[in-house]
Amino acid sequence: MLNHLPDRRIVLGLGNTLNRDEGLGVHALKKLEAALDLRYPAWREEKGSSLEILDGGTLGLNLLPLVEESSHLLLLDAVNAGKPAGTLVELAKESIPLFNGIKLSDHQVTFTEVLGLASFRGKLPEYIHLIGIQPVDLAIGVDLSPEIEALMSELVERAIAILQQWDLLPEE
Repeated sequence: MLNHLPDRRIVLGLGNTLNRDEGLGVHALKKLEAALDLRYPAWREEKGSSLEILDGGTLGLNLLPLVEESSHLLLLDAVNAGKPAGTLVELAKESIPLFNGIKLSDHQVTFTEVLGLASFRGKLPEYIHLIGIQPVDLAIGVDLSPEIEALMSELVERAIAILQQWDLLPEE
C-alpha cells in the first residue's frame, strides 16, 4: 500500500444550527460560499477545484478522516475563548487547543479531541487556522443573534484573506 500525502483543502463549518450562535460555523460557511461565488465566479474551476466547502455540523470524531486527509484546513466556528461576547477570535495551528486548553463550544470538545488524535497520529494538517466569534446567545433557535450576524461579513473577509494567504484563492 502506497502512502500518499494529504492533499485536500477544506473549509469546515462547525456547529449546531439549533442553538442560535452555536451554529455560527455552518452559517458562516454558507455566507463564505456566496461571497466566493460573487467575487470569484470561477473559483470552483480555478486551482483544479481543489477547495472544498464542507458542513461538519456536530459530527465530532466522524470528521477525523477529513482532518487527516487535509493539507489545508480552515475552521469556522463559535469559539468560547473567555472573551467578551461578539469578539472575533483567530487561532493559528500552534494556538489551537488539542485535547485541553480553551474550551470551544460544547460540540467542539469532541472536535478538539479530533485535532488531538490527528496530531498524536502525526496527521495534523500542515496549514490549519480557526476563525470564530465568541457567542452571544446559545439558546434554542435557528437564527444567529443580531450581534453575531453583524460580524459575519468580517469573519468571511478574514476567511478569504487566509485562503489567499495559503494561495488557494487569487489576490484581488
